[in-house]
Amino acid sequence: QAQLVESGGGLVQAGGSLRLSCAFSGQSFSDYAMGWFRQTPGKEREFVASITWSSTTDYADHVKGRFTISRDNAKNTVYLQMNTLKPEDTAVYYCALDANWRATFYLRNPTGYAYWGQGTQVTVSS
Repeated sequence: QAQLVESGGGLVQAGGSLRLSCAFSGQSFSDYAMGWFRQTPGKEREFVASITWSSTTDYADHVKGRFTISRDNAKNTVYLQMNTLKPEDTAVYYCALDANWRATFYLRNPTGYAYWGQGTQVTVSS
């Protein structure tokens, strides 16, 4: 049974940093794109960042230049380094594994992901 487990969330002051990790188990990892999304109460889940099987990255405009997504295929883990955090970054953050082998398109759409983590809370105080 494929499973994603996130860690690294917490409470941080504005301007601070956090590093989220997402460990995957259950099937081949290196041939699939991974994504990070976030959600706040009453809002839809929104795209944050993605990384393809070949490590091409994409970022939402509101995190570009502050967040960095990376992957370590040897550890079946994807990371999200978040710097210069803002109160509006407060959300539950989810990692996800894409459903399609070596997909490089439509990675901003959450419906294309096959597996999701349980989410980790990130709270940024002002």
